[in-house]
Amino acid sequence: MGIAVGMATNIPPHNLGELVDAEVYLIDHPDATLDDLLEFVKGPDFPTGGIVYGKESLRTAYATGKGGVIVRGVADISETTKGRHQIIITEIPYGLNKSSLIEKIADLYKEKKIAGLSDIRDESARGNVRIVIDLKKDAILKNY
Repeated sequence: MGIAVGMATNIPPHNLGELVDAEVYLIDHPDATLDDLLEFVKGPDFPTGGIVYGKESLRTAYATGKGGVIVRGVADISETTKGRHQIIITEIPYGLNKSSLIEKIADLYKEKKIAGLSDIRDESARGNVRIVIDLKKDAILKNY
């Protein structure tokens, strides 16, 4: 993020190794196309993880210098030894405040827009995201 020469920019972080490999390839092959370089650069490398959704929008952003990407979080459903289920969020979109996410989920539960939660807690440590949502025993899991 930054402002230079009167223009604002917001470039997401990338994997330095991928960028160096693409640059070396570009030096050796000056006629390289965007598709050639995208073999090396897979997309932004966000510190909080997440999955880039829609590869075509990413390609358009690289081709034109304008555009954006949609990033989804990663969650798994697991069963505890007591037979209850948990939703474990291990990656969140870059820029999303973890505390705000937890508060929003709690507010939705209080407003009865979502049901079946028994507890939500932040077990994140040392840069690893881990938000655990415990479900009640009678919670219904659709598409599980």
